[in-house]
Order: sequence, then structure tokens, then C-alpha cells
Amino acid sequence: MNTNRKIILYLAVSAFLGASYTYAQTSYAPARPEQLYKVETVKYEWRDAKRNRDLPVKIYYPVITDKALPMIIFSHGLGGSRDGYEYLGRYWASRGYVSVHLQHLGSDDAVWRNKSQIMQSMKEAAASVENAVHRPLDVSFAIDQLEILNREVAPLKGKLDLTRIGVAGHSFGGFTVMAIIGQVFVTKTGNEFTLADKRIKAAIAMSAPVPRNADLKKSFGSIKIPCLHMTGTLDESLVSDVKPAQRRLLYDNISGAEQYLLILNGGDHMVFAGIRVNKDKGKKDPVFHELICQVTTAFWEATLQDNVPARNWLWQKDGFEKVLGENGTWEKKGSPLISSSVIP
Repeated sequence: MNTNRKIILYLAVSAFLGASYTYAQTSYAPARPEQLYKVETVKYEWRDAKRNRDLPVKIYYPVITDKALPMIIFSHGLGGSRDGYEYLGRYWASRGYVSVHLQHLGSDDAVWRNKSQIMQSMKEAAASVENAVHRPLDVSFAIDQLEILNREVAPLKGKLDLTRIGVAGHSFGGFTVMAIIGQVFVTKTGNEFTLADKRIKAAIAMSAPVPRNADLKKSFGSIKIPCLHMTGTLDESLVSDVKPAQRRLLYDNISGAEQYLLILNGGDHMVFAGIRVNKDKGKKDPVFHELICQVTTAFWEATLQDNVPARNWLWQKDGFEKVLGENGTWEKKGSPLISSSVIP
């Protein structure tokens, strides 16, 4: 093909994509009430015999009978449980996703219940190598169990699309997310390994921790799936010395796929959890939660369902960035649109 024909083809494709951008803003709205589904829940107590380990789960699912549904595996923060982050589980399920909330024994609410030295107990659980390894393995085991449910067990039998799986998590759950999508770990002897599960297609990391004294390019540079990173300007760690400004470093060091970064102005570490001990610290939580629900839903639709209007809403200035306004900053990189490789 000669140069002039290449230019004409490129301009034609670009014009088409430009039209899609314009259409996206009139056709996509992540919070449309007419798209809501009834949500039901079910709990299981799964047993991983190979690890001699139990895995409690709570599953939010929409009442839909005519199609297989994409899935989201959710990993709670340190001291959490399968019953936490309900606002996310119900929201995602009401929009057509199966949201599977895990409870990681050893770093769940047992680390603080009935403890006299709560913070010390929390720090010990966070520093546990055993907990750090078990968490991503819990995610892979959960996917194995979901395959069984899809084959054999009501009410989800035949309703799960195992080709469209996302993972999300907060705090220690953010670590879990990065570990399961390909973070590289280096042992004291210099050996490298990952716990990546290739069945996962997209990820959301909320307040993910930043490893100390690590080569971040080596740790995160091999990640090749879309990821939405979320933090806040007041996102101080409760159990380590990670500062709010450092939370963006994971986003900065991943370049193998489209990446998004939401920084909530005035958002702290607990804004993503959906609960507050001190209500005065969460006065803006309702606003933040609505933004979190909308942007995460758009991200799942763009990455797990190839929804072009949803992806454009994430990328264009009069999409999510306009909705966010002064409540935060929004960054993205690794354009999912046309590349020179499509030009013959």
C-alpha cells in the first residue's frame, strides 16, 4: 500500500473513532437506574486441602438468567472480612457482575477482635510472610472453586463467564491484587518469582502498599493487564510508613497495559472501606463512594466487556474527569485506542 493510501486509511479510522468519542458521552452513564438488577447473596466455607486452609467467601450476584456473567474477586484489607465492602459488592452486582468477597484467615478481623494490643497485632499480621503468600493463593483457589460452582452448584451453575475475571482489593488487599497480576518478588538469595494467575484480565488496586527498598520497575514492570489505581491525598498507612504521595508509584512503574490513577482530594486510607469508626473523618464519604462506584463500574465494563463507550468515558475530558471535578485528580496512560500497528 502506498503512503497516500495509508494516510487516507488512517484518517478514516481516526474519524470513526472520533465519532465514537462523541457518541460515548451521550450514550454512557454508569449509574443509570434502569440498568439495575436485583441482588442476592450466598456464603460458602471452602476448604483447600492442599494448603490445609479454609476460605470463607460471600458472593453478591445479580438475578439474571439469560447470560453468563463476568466476575470480580475482592480481597479485603488487614483486619477485614468477607462481610466488608458491601457497598461495592452490591453496586457491582446490581450492574451485572458477580462479586466474590474473600476472607483471608490470618489477616482478617481475628487479628484485632478481643486483643489488648490491637495495633501491635495488626502490624504483626501485616509483616507475616505466610499471610502475604496465602492471600494471592486464596484468589487462585477461589477461581478454581468458581469453576466448580459453574459446573455443578446452584444458584450460580452455568451463570459464570470464566473468560472475564477481574480482581480488586484494598490496602493489604491492594497488595494481593498486585501479587496475583504479576508483581515480581525477589528472595534474599536473589531468586525471582511471581504468583500471577493468567486467568485474571483486569485489576483495581485501592491504597496498595509500596514495597520498601525494591526496584519498582523490576517489581511491577512486567504487569501486562489493565489496572485502576486508587488513593487519596490523606492516604497514610495505618501500619507502615508509606506516605500518600508514594501510593502513585505503582501506577508510575507499570507500562505494559492501559493504567488509570484516581487520587481523591481529602480521601484517606479508610475511604474505600465503606465503614467509619470516627464519623467526623468521613463527611465526604458519600460523594467519594459514588465516584468510586461509577469509575470502577466503567473500568470493568471497558476491560471485561470491551464496552467502547465506557472506555471513552474514562479517557475523554468530558467523561469521568468532568464528573470528578474538584473532588480529585484523574490520570491515565497507555492509550487503548488506535495504534500505528493497525495501519497496513
